[in-house]
Amino acid sequence: MVKATFSLGRVAGIRVGVHWSVLFIVVVLAVGLASRFPDVHPGRPPWQYWLSGILGAVVFILSLLAHELSHALVARRNGVEVDDITLWLLGGVARLRSEAPTPASEVRIAGVGPLVSLLLGVLFGALAALFGTLYGAGPAVETLAWLAGINILLAVFNALPAAPLDGGRLLRALVWHKTGSPLRATEVATGAGRALGWLLTGAGLYLVLTGAVFNGFWLVVVGWFIIAMASAEGGQAKLRELLSGVPVRHAMSPDPVTVPASLTVAQFLTAPEFRYRHSAFPVVDEEQRPVGLVQVRTAAGVPDVERDSPVTSVMIPVGDIPTPRPDDPLVHLLPALDSSPAHRALVVENGRVVGVVTSSDISRVTSWLASFPAGRGRAS
Repeated sequence: MVKATFSLGRVAGIRVGVHWSVLFIVVVLAVGLASRFPDVHPGRPPWQYWLSGILGAVVFILSLLAHELSHALVARRNGVEVDDITLWLLGGVARLRSEAPTPASEVRIAGVGPLVSLLLGVLFGALAALFGTLYGAGPAVETLAWLAGINILLAVFNALPAAPLDGGRLLRALVWHKTGSPLRATEVATGAGRALGWLLTGAGLYLVLTGAVFNGFWLVVVGWFIIAMASAEGGQAKLRELLSGVPVRHAMSPDPVTVPASLTVAQFLTAPEFRYRHSAFPVVDEEQRPVGLVQVRTAAGVPDVERDSPVTSVMIPVGDIPTPRPDDPLVHLLPALDSSPAHRALVVENGRVVGVVTSSDISRVTSWLASFPAGRGRAS
């Protein structure tokens, strides 16, 4: 999963982050647009070309944000929690905490993205026509026309019936509705995704061999990305199927050692009970309620002169950590655990920490279940 390099804050309550590769895309698009304007609209001041190119690139990135934000908002309306949105080299990713509950909600969540891109394309096209009529052709009108075309292309490409594209989600919803099996639906959608990825990769290699190196290179990159994402999605679907029906309590490490919130960083690092056992510990208040999670590595990075500060100053707040109950389905914890800063969950019952779940714990349970001849073990 792509991680954001820096944050843009929140939009409609959803965290929005940007990967550094977005800067590369903005530069490439801005230079590409600005360098072509003098050929089609000669005689203008250079600043007009560059301003139009930069604004065009930035508005395109905002169009990608609108596309992903529409997914996130509709997902939230359909009962699916949203962690964040990250913009990066090949577009954007809205990270959802769980799968759509029904095929109908899958259609709504997936279908709104291409629809928003299509509407943006129509809007930019109408603006290009309007300003072209009022002011004549120029870099600004050319930029609006380009934004119209690129958004419509984005809508069409995303509607292709292949995972991880939005069209793949729609295909998954259709197969899910027909067969009643979300796993079978995912297998069909990811199979189509891998086929599309290999097709794009082959087309890209052909273009490279015929001299169109730049275009061919990008097709290969996009193709490999689709293959990798489709394969990962298929693997996640099989993992969810394997873990279905398994409660969190069967994966958690029970009765974890906790750190009092009143402890200082120095006391935490020197106390015998916190040494050589784990890399992170739950932090609890006087009533044994969880307030966060402290990592040994983070605490050890505090300068000596600042180690008299409370351990709460270096902990991850409990609001940023998954806190399932022991009988919650383990499969529902997977997305939240992946997005957790420490890749850990604090299992809470009656307001107190009764266990900790890590990615290693889930791998252990998965290996145990997969070792059974039927592919499933019953942990009940």
